[in-house]
Amino acid sequence: MMFGPSDEASVHSAQSMAWKIKILSNDELRQRFVDQTVPQAEFIGLKVPDPDLKWNEERQAHDFGEIDWDEFFQVLAGNGPCNRERMAARTKAWEDGAWFREALTAHADKAAKRKATRPIAAE
Repeated sequence: MMFGPSDEASVHSAQSMAWKIKILSNDELRQRFVDQTVPQAEFIGLKVPDPDLKWNEERQAHDFGEIDWDEFFQVLAGNGPCNRERMAARTKAWEDGAWFREALTAHADKAAKRKATRPIAAE
């Protein structure tokens, strides 16, 4: 799922590449990420949970299993495994910050009133 949908399924990837917003496609980024992180994970004794993961000597790159894009699009639609918790945390942060936003507004209002009532200097 990392780096977005495959190049064939990506809505904006081709245009972003043409406009030079992106220099590597989603598939290229994903391949680079896997090739760089698998050796690091193995070095520290971690096993990457992909039964299809293996080194491809001919390509000099890792082959990995198919990505469940249905799960990816479900997460984007707000149906991910942690969506409720994430939204609850965002709501709490917004509510907890209300006092600060109110204080900023009060300060701005006070400063505007002060500026409006300040006498204009005679020339």
